[in-house]
Amino acid sequence: MSVRYGLLALLFHQQNHGYDLKVEIEALLGSKGKINPGQIYTTLDRLIRDQLVSSAIMDDQERKLYQINAEGKKELEHWLLEPVPYHDAKGDFQFKWSCARKIGFDQEKVMLNQQKAMIMKDVMELTKLKTEFLLQGDENKYLLISGTLLHLEADLNWIHQVENRNRA
Repeated sequence: MSVRYGLLALLFHQQNHGYDLKVEIEALLGSKGKINPGQIYTTLDRLIRDQLVSSAIMDDQERKLYQINAEGKKELEHWLLEPVPYHDAKGDFQFKWSCARKIGFDQEKVMLNQQKAMIMKDVMELTKLKTEFLLQGDENKYLLISGTLLHLEADLNWIHQVENRNRA
């Protein structure tokens, strides 16, 4: 999960101030947890430093309003299209997908297909390794890889469910 990209997604369509961004990013995370307010403001400062966000505007209550700029939008869209490797996949891809949905990302299908392709590549490599461990009689490694393959299968099933809901 990346607070940086979550903030860019939340600023994609509208400017906002820090506290509301904290509340909205926690909504994107769902049951994954809370974000420290300091992390929000530190990340916003970095986004300003990297010239992806600006904060020249104040609202009627004298709170800083942050807004994404063109470079920030480009970086967010690039990030959305990068598949997530398995070791990060479960939570990070679902968070990335939530960000894509939040901004109405028009390349969601490409994003899902790239993630499926990465998972299938991992499945093929792990299946080969699983067979090797079976032939070597290494039951522990065989069972660990079997468990990883079950997780990958669940991730694929989730992506298929997302795709089927999009068609409905």
